[in-house]
Amino acid sequence: MDFREGAYIYINKPYRMSSFGALAHIRYVVSKRLHVKRLKMGHAGTLDPLATGVLILCTGKATKQIERLQLHSKEYTATLQLGATTASFDKEHTVDYTYPVKHITRELILQTLPQFVGEIMQVPPVYSACMVAGDRAYELARKGKEVELAAKPVHIDEIELTAFDPQTMQMSIRVACGKGTYIRSLARDIGYALGTGAFLTALCRTRVGDVRVEDCLTFDDFPAWLEREVKSEE
Repeated sequence: MDFREGAYIYINKPYRMSSFGALAHIRYVVSKRLHVKRLKMGHAGTLDPLATGVLILCTGKATKQIERLQLHSKEYTATLQLGATTASFDKEHTVDYTYPVKHITRELILQTLPQFVGEIMQVPPVYSACMVAGDRAYELARKGKEVELAAKPVHIDEIELTAFDPQTMQMSIRVACGKGTYIRSLARDIGYALGTGAFLTALCRTRVGDVRVEDCLTFDDFPAWLEREVKSEE
């Protein structure tokens, strides 16, 4: 694997780390091992800090493939808390509103989910990296400024209910989708369709194209893997 020329590194991004933070850490480790000042590296698709899972890093000339990689289909597993909302649609912010949940049953959820399959219109979260007049939406939102984002078409191939607990009002789903889909927005919209609120309590990107989370390295495993790769080149 020639990191200088161009290579792909598959990382399981840790919880509470930004995608750029994960990239910066791996770039530092690789650059130090190769004795170069700063290896060229980019990532193919941002993950929220509170999400884990597949993050594809590209080095050298492989960075030219980032746009192509971002077009690949993706798969996620997510857990939603029903009956409440937060400003960010996940646990980054505290609950702002609560809603009734007594009417929610497994049957109602199963009847509701199919309306999100196919091409749907989705408004991105205010706390997102979407650009608004040259600024990131989340930067404006954190400054307390009003942010309005337009709905855009996204495609959801599959959505499956994998668990529902009527006691805690938590539900888990598996989602296969296309580029640009925000699972946080999907959680918000599912809550609304169920006549309540909802926000994400857990999110994992389990697949990007043919790369699955099982194929990815953890930060703990990465140094030993890198040592084996570099030694095989020497």
